[in-house]
Amino acid sequence: MAQNLKTGDKVIVISGANKGKSGKIVKMDKKNNKACVEGLGIRERHIAKSYLNPAGGKKDIHVGIHLSNLRKEGEK
Repeated sequence: MAQNLKTGDKVIVISGANKGKSGKIVKMDKKNNKACVEGLGIRERHIAKSYLNPAGGKKDIHVGIHLSNLRKEGEK
């Protein structure tokens, strides 16, 4: 598992639905061994009506990709 990854690194996805795609790490979740990659793993969340958001609607969020599925760009 690639433990030497950090925020800002360029990575390539080596397995899973996004195999072969690359991007930059936006956020790390070391507790769950996941990383949020820019442009990959984006899901839609439905937001309920509230005082701050009276219309409700949808919001795109990053879903983490497990570190074992990532490789630093330029490494074997």
